[in-house]
Amino acid sequence: METVAQIPKYNLNEEQEKKLILREYRSLLRSIKARIKPGDRKLLRTAFEMAAEAHKTMRRKSGEPYILHPLAVARICAEEIGLGVRSTICALLHDTVEDTDITLDDVQKEFGSEIAKIVDGLTKISNVIDVNASQQAENFRKILLTLTDDPRVILIKLADRLHNMRTLDSMKPEKQLKISSETVYVYAPLAHRMGLYNVKTEMEDLSMKYLEPEAYREIAKKLAETRRERTRYINEFVKPLKEKLDKVGLDFEIYGRPKSIHSIWNKMKKKGVGFEEVYDLFAIRIIINSVPEKEKEDCWKVYSMITDEYTPSPERLRDWLSNPKSNGYEALHTTVMGPQGKWVEVQIRSKRMNEIAEKGLAAHWKYKEDTNDESRFDKWFSQIREVISNNDIDSIDFLHDFKRSFLAEEIYIYTPKGDVKMLPVGATALDFAFAVHTEVGSKCIGAKVNHKLVPISHKLKSGDQVEIITSNKQKPSEDWLNFVVTAKARSRIKDALKEVKRAIADEGKYTVQRKLEGMGVAFNSHNIDELVAYYKLPAPLELYYQVAIKANDLKELKEFKVIGDRLEPPKPVRSEPKPEYHPLVPKKETELIIFGESSDKIMYNLANCCKPIPGDDVFGFVTTGKGLTIHRTTCPNAAKLLANYSHRIVKTKWAKNKEISFLTGLKILGMDDVGIVNKITNVISGDMRINISAITIESTEGVFEGTIRLFVHDKEELDELVRRLKNLQGIQSVERFETEQ
Repeated sequence: METVAQIPKYNLNEEQEKKLILREYRSLLRSIKARIKPGDRKLLRTAFEMAAEAHKTMRRKSGEPYILHPLAVARICAEEIGLGVRSTICALLHDTVEDTDITLDDVQKEFGSEIAKIVDGLTKISNVIDVNASQQAENFRKILLTLTDDPRVILIKLADRLHNMRTLDSMKPEKQLKISSETVYVYAPLAHRMGLYNVKTEMEDLSMKYLEPEAYREIAKKLAETRRERTRYINEFVKPLKEKLDKVGLDFEIYGRPKSIHSIWNKMKKKGVGFEEVYDLFAIRIIINSVPEKEKEDCWKVYSMITDEYTPSPERLRDWLSNPKSNGYEALHTTVMGPQGKWVEVQIRSKRMNEIAEKGLAAHWKYKEDTNDESRFDKWFSQIREVISNNDIDSIDFLHDFKRSFLAEEIYIYTPKGDVKMLPVGATALDFAFAVHTEVGSKCIGAKVNHKLVPISHKLKSGDQVEIITSNKQKPSEDWLNFVVTAKARSRIKDALKEVKRAIADEGKYTVQRKLEGMGVAFNSHNIDELVAYYKLPAPLELYYQVAIKANDLKELKEFKVIGDRLEPPKPVRSEPKPEYHPLVPKKETELIIFGESSDKIMYNLANCCKPIPGDDVFGFVTTGKGLTIHRTTCPNAAKLLANYSHRIVKTKWAKNKEISFLTGLKILGMDDVGIVNKITNVISGDMRINISAITIESTEGVFEGTIRLFVHDKEELDELVRRLKNLQGIQSVERFETEQ
């Protein structure tokens, strides 16, 4: 859903606008032409006219007519996701019920119940913006409930989100941050699990453009600069392979495509290397045109020819032919040593597999007779349905569990009889036990993995065969929550712990009842609520439980007043606030930050997780008890905070103030040489007059690693220091790291 602005910022008159809208509508018809059956054209026209009329007074932030948004979403559905006429109609109408006078009944009368149901699903999930955290997570739960009813809802929602990301430039910076974080946190992983790799990749790249603009621009620039060199290399790599494939008469396409900016950046961060050292900046893709019964055989044939020509890296073979992913992805991936000593990733797939890789779920409906893949989707959906239907889960927990359980890559685990269970990466033997059955999970005391005895916390690898060992004496305990990742296991363990708590709490309930009746007041919900509020507890169950385990002896009860049969709590004594609630920041630092358009001076803390300094892109986060905390937008926790707690985010920018220094850290790697420490400290203290707080240098076998904590005024000064240190002879890398004070 779009935010609407009233002021046009572009210069088309009414006549030109009409022509533009019509041109977009005709483009949409062309992109869906092959799927139009008799009668469809009239329905499409009706949907278009209905949406155009409903949105006619509305404008997007950029000033263009609002109807261009649903048209663009419908086109993404048709061209990039491969959906059909019904989905295109739903995409055209996706904002009408929520934003205009059109009702769901109008849609049902005009297009029937199937389309009305999808539009209803889209309406329920459309407003995920500017609500509090639990409500927002609740929205994601609704998204997923509709997903399990009809996956087209989520596919259209992903198209809507993709178009919003493509047109994010006209939004305010804080909205860009929030929407990008939400996209990278939930929508991109969801697109990945639906098999929409292109959509996922573009979402990640566009999010990075707003969340980490400098890194994004730098990599984009370097990719553009190395394009010619890459093309030359791809041609050299591909030439002998083409000859081999032509010789055996295969019908194939072969081409190289650059990796996404986001994946290159991830690799640079993970491996701690520069752009030049990321070896697989591109992947070679070979797509063969084979009949379904010969696909696998042909793919392996191509693999054999590649490995005859180039040496493969054995641990980099990925066989998703024998075991497709749950989103239907099938392919062979191998990494081989190409010319000039460069590693190159090669992906081999058939035309059908390629369509599934590009269009995910939508392509599956086209190849529906392949029941094996269909059942993998069904398994995935039914697992989600089972977890979502458990309403006890706290919404934020739910979102976190959902990400870990259903949006992670999956591994395949075998039962002793050879049945396959799909689990997320990082799953343990205990997760597997709960995947088999709740009873098996609850009584699990250990497991045999590939016939070897392991503890229940043992992490499983794809291909493991697991036998669960149970005991009737075993019961779930609190620490089990630390080593399960699946939502099913977590919710079942929490249920079991609640049951135990309830049984213990029953004794406490009887004690509370006796005490209240002893005071001559009723044991009713009003009096219990007063006690729960007085002790600042979340629920009566917690009160009874604390009384039962003797953590609370209710001695404060004698201070309560008794009015009739009702309790009245004592008036709170005014006390000085505890010192820990004061922001632990020197008074002067308050001069550093300006909020919004005003220049109010506000007390704040700098987040320990990312240690911002002036010049960093930052946002403020309102924390309970500690006031405002400033985080960098590249902070490891940023995506989660921005996506989940947008109502607590404050727009933040730095004011110039050269008097104050900030603690930050640098990690330096290089060749150990006489006087290297002296050279480094000379640049820092001598040349740049920067104060060093601490320095440690460790040297092993000719290589040194140093960490330096120092006080800088702002990012400009830090960047200049990094540049100068990198210029020293023997220094290989200088990187900033977050440092605890």
